[in-house]
Amino acid sequence: MLSLGLDSSTQSCSAIVIDTETQTIVAETSVNFGQRLPHYNAPSGFIPDGAAGEVHADPRMWLDALELLFEELKDQCELAKIAAISGAGQQHGSVYLNDQWLNAIDTLDASESLSAQIQPCLARRTAPIWMDTSTGAECREIAAALGGDEVVCAKSGSIPIERFTGPQIRRFYKNDPAGYAQTAHIHLVSSFLCSVLCGADAPIDTGDGAGMNLLNIHTWDWDPELLAATAPELGKRLPDAAPGNTTAGQISEYFVEKYGFAQGTPITLFTGDNPSSLVGMGASRPGKVVLSLGTSDTFFAAMPGVVADPQGCGHVFGNPAGGSMSLQCFVNGSLAREAVKDKFNYDWDQFTAAFNKTPVANDDQVMLPFFRPEISPRIDLAAPILKGSEAFENWQDADAAIRACVEGQFINMKLRSDWMQLQPEVIYLTGGASQNDAIAQVVADIFQAKVQRLAVSSSVALGAALRAASHTLGLNLHQLESQFCQPEAGSTIEPQAAIDSYQTATANFSALLAKS
Repeated sequence: MLSLGLDSSTQSCSAIVIDTETQTIVAETSVNFGQRLPHYNAPSGFIPDGAAGEVHADPRMWLDALELLFEELKDQCELAKIAAISGAGQQHGSVYLNDQWLNAIDTLDASESLSAQIQPCLARRTAPIWMDTSTGAECREIAAALGGDEVVCAKSGSIPIERFTGPQIRRFYKNDPAGYAQTAHIHLVSSFLCSVLCGADAPIDTGDGAGMNLLNIHTWDWDPELLAATAPELGKRLPDAAPGNTTAGQISEYFVEKYGFAQGTPITLFTGDNPSSLVGMGASRPGKVVLSLGTSDTFFAAMPGVVADPQGCGHVFGNPAGGSMSLQCFVNGSLAREAVKDKFNYDWDQFTAAFNKTPVANDDQVMLPFFRPEISPRIDLAAPILKGSEAFENWQDADAAIRACVEGQFINMKLRSDWMQLQPEVIYLTGGASQNDAIAQVVADIFQAKVQRLAVSSSVALGAALRAASHTLGLNLHQLESQFCQPEAGSTIEPQAAIDSYQTATANFSALLAKS
């Protein structure tokens, strides 16, 4: 049986088709927005040079990419054999639609493009996405209305965050009240695309909905106080909130006629890219942690219960497999590692060799490895702070500085993620830096957990395909994860350092942070 997973991310739209009987990936393709759709003037998937921190994208671009994707996919496999579909979208982005929306998606004409038919429905021409930082004032206003950041965090799982959808909606309501009045429906990227595929208004899943500062993480429904603090009559503009294992509908006749999908193909609710990646990395059950080492580093995991970060740096989302998940982002990821490498004109081989030349815990010399303002914890530094020998503090010991940077990153990550109350059995590494064994060893030693790299490509789309197969075809999700999310051969790294090796270094790090 074939199951299709879609991923509409910041820079591209991707698809994976899996065969659950042969346990193989039978088709995979991707459409890069900037390369394939240059007329939208979004080379990296968003409209550059927005004013006052605005970062928007054109929803028509996402629709055109979806059509290009299906054109390519039908050359790789017979779409009529696909029995289950789901997808994911970049979190936090929002699409604003007028009262023509429901009729338009219900009467799509296969002889015309999606973008041409949906364009008249857009109450707001462009959609703010997760990179938008223009809503600082609106975050403060929402917090003040509720009684403080901690109240919003306790309700929604996060303090008011600039990129989250609620503050974005409030800014639109304040700056363009006429446009807001014309808005009859507000969707996330995930529920927008799910609705187009179904030809009907799709709910917002609790995984993606928790990234809005509007969903109550204790009831998993829209919170009346958060809605009221954001914009008037907001509740009637939002679709229902629903668990990820909900059938959104059946594929629209538009896609049956134009691309050859089978009539009646069920579509499982779409979710956000991070919740979908949790499933695609095989970590939908508590006990496994995913650590994505990219431009920024991201730490996320399924949670045994609902707990919010008392410091307001982490986030709680719905787990599309049930329950909840936590996520914490660290701005100073690979950019910090690269900055310290470049400071000594090292290449990556020299960077890696530095770990063999320095002791575990670096003789308790530590670095706050923040080359730019950090959000976990919130600290406004423009350069790292070092504590140790005179040579170390004066950047005269390259190897010690490299170890201190990496150890500082993961000591900080462990301290910041303690609120999740997790005791990981295994940490799954992904992202470019995950291929570095020296970095992986530091992770294993500091967290005292086994570290593995997974042979998973496109974990967001794969997670969507697995969710669809589980919900629609009745297959066990955890068995699917074990079949499709296998570790790379020989990639397992066990802790080598003693449990208390980092005790003094951690205390030194905390003391240095407290003084900064």
